[in-house]
Amino acid sequence: MIASSSLLYKIVACNFVGTSNLDVPTSKKQQNMSINYHQKTFKSISNTDNGEVSDQTIFYYQQQGNVVWAEYGGGAILKGFLVAKVIENDVLDMRYEHINSAGEIMTGKCFSTPEILSDGRIRLYERWQWTSGDLSSGESIIEEIIQ
Repeated sequence: MIASSSLLYKIVACNFVGTSNLDVPTSKKQQNMSINYHQKTFKSISNTDNGEVSDQTIFYYQQQGNVVWAEYGGGAILKGFLVAKVIENDVLDMRYEHINSAGEIMTGKCFSTPEILSDGRIRLYERWQWTSGDLSSGESIIEEIIQ
């Protein structure tokens, strides 16, 4: 069983190595930040046409150490989850999955680059790619909302 677990770990790890078509995006203000994503709420402000997230989609982020996760939904998304690790410059290296209003399970990967706005809120510039469906790529922006 140990050999099987080790093999499974290697297979899963290999699926996440590399970025294929996704380059880690860089924001205009690249700096060493220490952003806390814990208990932050985000809303989409833009997305490419091939994405399913809309201005009705709300993300509820949590963080422990360099691990970030969120639950999201709204608009065409019935229920979604994401998990990410914080990498250099507080960029999030993320994987996501959700069920859309058509009943399809959709999955993807994303790099989210933060910017701190003048009022202290976080804006995330995202470069993502579907790992299901048509495998297309896109870009979106989500912004922290204060509730």
